[in-house]
Amino acid sequence: MKAHGDNVKRFGRLFVYLGLIALALSMLIPFLWMLSTSLMDELEVYQFPPRFIPSVFKWSNFVEAMSLQPFGRFFLNTMIVAAMSVLGQLTFCSMAAYAFARLQFKWRDKIFALYLATMMIPAIVTIIPAFLIVNAFGWINTYWALFTPTLSSVWGIFLLRQFFLTIPRDLEDAARVDGATELTIFWKIILPLAKPALATLAIFAFMTSWKDFLWPLIVTNRVDMRTVEVGIANFSNLYTTDWPHQMAAAVVVMLPIVTAFLLAQKYFVKGITMTGLKG
Repeated sequence: MKAHGDNVKRFGRLFVYLGLIALALSMLIPFLWMLSTSLMDELEVYQFPPRFIPSVFKWSNFVEAMSLQPFGRFFLNTMIVAAMSVLGQLTFCSMAAYAFARLQFKWRDKIFALYLATMMIPAIVTIIPAFLIVNAFGWINTYWALFTPTLSSVWGIFLLRQFFLTIPRDLEDAARVDGATELTIFWKIILPLAKPALATLAIFAFMTSWKDFLWPLIVTNRVDMRTVEVGIANFSNLYTTDWPHQMAAAVVVMLPIVTAFLLAQKYFVKGITMTGLKG
């Protein structure tokens, strides 16, 4: 009976593992299809039954995709916007999170709860008011319009606040005894200890800004101010879509995100696991 029970457990564990592997592969299929399409000829994409492996690997699609549109300018614009977004969120979110986690002021918790409540509002609802504000400042077709709305995020404040709450207060008390100010404590004690959470926020801010499509499409109408995601969409028009070149451009645009995640993966995982729900 015991051997039979062990076999049942092994079979159940094997079934779970096979299910997880199948689920992981299903997540990879769209990316593999994108890579396959990027190496096909334009007519081969419409072949029926569809082919998963190209008959001839057309590597020239990547070079042609980058030259058909000014992707050099698109990458420059996106890098500037993503860098400002990361810098802004690390600065403003960390300062706000420190205030909500450590400083004592009237209605602190109620204000923080109000901040969290705004996360329930769909982002699409705020697009028109944000556009009207940007237009009133005369920022259309400028970098200010592209990165200003991303300089802070409620999710970033929440993430850092929860991490700051896990840091022992004894370190701050010892610093105050030595005459340290709140700014010194924040800069020399809290931030160095919060590197995993800061890295996590930086990755999310970079990814969100890099793959943003709707907002850059709305606030820019000049080609030289477009971002990479808008550039990818330009391969589609009213009558047809240039699938091989569009998928080739998508593969190239995806590489910086994958690289950033791989380089900061250690801090990313540590930041997620160490950010509790204290408070």
